[in-house]
Amino acid sequence: MIKGDDRMIRKATMADAERVNELRKTVNDIHVEGRPDIFKPGFGQEIRDHVMNYIDQENNEILLSEQNGEIRGMMMLDWIDRPENAYNLARKFCHVAEIAVDERFRRMGVGKELMEGAKAECRKRGVRRIELDVWAFNDALAFYEAEGFTVFRRFMEYEIDEA
Repeated sequence: MIKGDDRMIRKATMADAERVNELRKTVNDIHVEGRPDIFKPGFGQEIRDHVMNYIDQENNEILLSEQNGEIRGMMMLDWIDRPENAYNLARKFCHVAEIAVDERFRRMGVGKELMEGAKAECRKRGVRRIELDVWAFNDALAFYEAEGFTVFRRFMEYEIDEA
């Protein structure tokens, strides 16, 4: 947990699940709008239940940005420890699965606070790398670049004509 002034970064509990899902729905809606050919509209029970895979789990967690008791944003993290195989060296890293900031608190440093919370947790766990993936349509790309993230892999697509 990181504290400063009346703000804090803390780990989510089951009591936070509903608010976390409110924020996650905003991320889902951005994806549906950006790629309706891939993402399903709505925010069904299976998607809502996914949050339970992150709360009180060893390899997953949700960080919350809170001020005066109000949750302003959240970040879902995966702690990945991949053993060496025929193709790759062993590696440990933190994967940012989802990040969302309430519209009312955007451009106020909430995302940066969450990222600092993730970095602090990485240091505590001895993890030296944070990875994430972002869709090309997502405005969050500028935020990630401002935070110092760089491209190390690209996914590309080619649409086949019906002719």
